[in-house]
Amino acid sequence: MHRTATLSSFLALFSSVAHSAPSAELSPRQTCEFDSATANECWGDYSLSTNWYEEGPDTGVIREFWWEISETTLSPDGFPRTVMAINGTIPGPQITADWGDTIVVHVTNSVANNGSSIHWHGIRQMGSVLYDGVSGITQCPSAPNDTQTYTWKATQYGTTWYHSHFSLQAWNGVFGGIVINGPASAPYDADTGTLLLSDWYHQTTDALYQQAQTSGPPPAQNGLLNGTNTGADGSGTKFQTTVTAGARTRLRLVNTALDTHFRFSIDNHTMTVIAADLVPINPYNATDISIGIGQRYDVIVEANQDPGNYWLRAIPQTSCSSTNENLLNITGIFNYDGVDVAEPASTMWPFTDSCDDESMDKLKPFVALDAGQGGKEADFEVGLVVNGVFRWTINDQQFYTHWEYPTLKQVIDNNGSWAAEQHVNIFNETNEWVYFIIESQLGITHPIHLHGHDFYVLGQEAAATYTGTDQLNFSNPPRRDVAMLPASGYLVMGFPTDNPGVWLLHCHIGWHTVEGLALQLVERTSEIAATVDADELNGACSSWVDWATEVEKVQDDTGI
Repeated sequence: MHRTATLSSFLALFSSVAHSAPSAELSPRQTCEFDSATANECWGDYSLSTNWYEEGPDTGVIREFWWEISETTLSPDGFPRTVMAINGTIPGPQITADWGDTIVVHVTNSVANNGSSIHWHGIRQMGSVLYDGVSGITQCPSAPNDTQTYTWKATQYGTTWYHSHFSLQAWNGVFGGIVINGPASAPYDADTGTLLLSDWYHQTTDALYQQAQTSGPPPAQNGLLNGTNTGADGSGTKFQTTVTAGARTRLRLVNTALDTHFRFSIDNHTMTVIAADLVPINPYNATDISIGIGQRYDVIVEANQDPGNYWLRAIPQTSCSSTNENLLNITGIFNYDGVDVAEPASTMWPFTDSCDDESMDKLKPFVALDAGQGGKEADFEVGLVVNGVFRWTINDQQFYTHWEYPTLKQVIDNNGSWAAEQHVNIFNETNEWVYFIIESQLGITHPIHLHGHDFYVLGQEAAATYTGTDQLNFSNPPRRDVAMLPASGYLVMGFPTDNPGVWLLHCHIGWHTVEGLALQLVERTSEIAATVDADELNGACSSWVDWATEVEKVQDDTGI
């Protein structure tokens, strides 16, 4: 199947939610076929073998979008509740672009009583730290009625997502998928776009926050596949995707949950896994995939069973997720073309309830890169303090930032007076290898996400203590932007300081993030200001401060 297209067809594709600016250059994607997705002709002078950390295409194409965040009432699973939505939908509009394109998104905050921001999860933001979209870190929140424009280049390719990084707003509905077309490590015939797996609550996260602080994470009432599911009373609609018998279909799985680790499977069908986060890997086969919060897996499914209807399943893993009242009913329908859509009679694959990552031995990047040995180590211990409320700590420090004076502005102001609660870690050497050794004595698994970098997963073990480098693998280890810190165990990640900026590291369980489980990096301090439009940053902050002062807005969590 050809994926040829003119620029005008791309414009038509996005016309309902976005517009692309004209360009004299055509995208390399216009000569690409799914079935030859690894071929050089798909991407000009670049291919699957390109080390995208060092080089990549510049298509000259600008993908420009206009979004509005507003408060409304929707019924994703048949139960009506107040939500925050982008352009009126949950999930928000999918961004589709090509490797080497530039993405420009204008986001208007039309929520009357709250700030907002948009973070582009997993996007490295090389030279564009101002647009990483983290309230209190890289920007002040966007005040009501203000518009924030985000501009970044797709130097990577694959599957990811975006979400608000203003307190718990993402899980009221402010999230959506991102597809960046690029080479693939196995051929396929069709691409269905992102399949977003979400837990879902019948109250707003703001209403549940007090309970989460004092009693622990509340149970979710349901889960959604691409924003839809049926409820316990049968109301709502199942997600459904149709495939052609014999065809190979690419599914782009994204865990967008607040507090749920999912195991994904398709009854009777084996999946070929071709990417983890935004990193193509050597393909391997699986009947089910463990997906931590914030993680993504690209899979190819061959429709090689008897034509019919089969369940897609996103099963919460109870060993690390809060209770879900619709535990085994977070499902969709995998339908063969020509067969009437109906409730499947298929049965699930056997699986083990576990929150472990997919095996490090399986997640071998296609572009083989070894991690450096010898650099700066930083040791971090995750802890929990309960004194009437839950507060997560790293090295006994709860994280907190200030909406009105984000870290990036503090750097631009040459103000090095860091407060303890900002948990700032400074790395000023150029291209120095840094090793984060993160440990926990608590029997809880945490998905750890680092902004601004893919990191090398050097070591990872549950119910164990890190003792030295003999436990690590430096030879083409997995590279990704979210990895699980196992229960009562350790996670060791390594990365070079190759991206000047201010970057957040945090647990991607939403409750834990707002309760303090985070720290931040200030990387190559002297080079940051040159990458930032200070007038844009200061203007947005002035607007926020004016509004917050007028309404006496109170920050009652970490802000991120």
